Amino acid sequence: MANTDFRLQFQEFEDDEGFIERNQGATTVTIDDPIKSRKQRKAIGTDFEEEDNDDKTELLSGEKKSPPFWTFEYYQTLFDVDSHQVRNRIIGSVLPWPGKNFVEVYLRSNPDLYGPFWICATLVFVIAISGNMSSFLVNYSQPKFKYVPDFRKVTMAATAIYSYAWLVPLALWGVLTWRNTKITSLVSYSFMQILCVYGYSLSIYIPSAAQ
Repeated sequence: MANTDFRLQFQEFEDDEGFIERNQGATTVTIDDPIKSRKQRKAIGTDFEEEDNDDKTELLSGEKKSPPFWTFEYYQTLFDVDSHQVRNRIIGSVLPWPGKNFVEVYLRSNPDLYGPFWICATLVFVIAISGNMSSFLVNYSQPKFKYVPDFRKVTMAATAIYSYAWLVPLALWGVLTWRNTKITSLVSYSFMQILCVYGYSLSIYIPSAAQ
């Protein structure tokens, strides 16, 4: 009977603080409010979804903020081409197709300075070597002739070629910009696109200068 009365009696338990102090080494398990935890997960998931949506929007839009022209990143994009693109642009400038726009077919929105720079450099050295070779062949029959390479031809050719490759596109870009303020229906090209077109157009002069 004593045992039965003990079982029927209500036992008073200690508060949580006293129980925890006694059992500091024991492992405790806490059960969170399911409604509260769901709200927290939803809030965290919403933040991640917003960040993912922002990233997807930037990628799908394809609009990248162009760096300022005085930074290295701005000029790095102008040399971001491969050999396949350069070869196609050279072929397109030497053998133009009627009715096809070179800017729309080959350049699009990715003009480069890699091809024009090396085309101009190659043309400079070809002109200088051809000039020295011509002077050598003209004076070769003279008995007192002593061949001395004329390096001034390199500087003269470099000044003429690079000035033409920069100043003519700059002048044309200025004229087109001025005309666009008067006539809005004209097709406008950027300065880099015009510079790229003129640079690749000089590739046809390389075999001509070598002959």
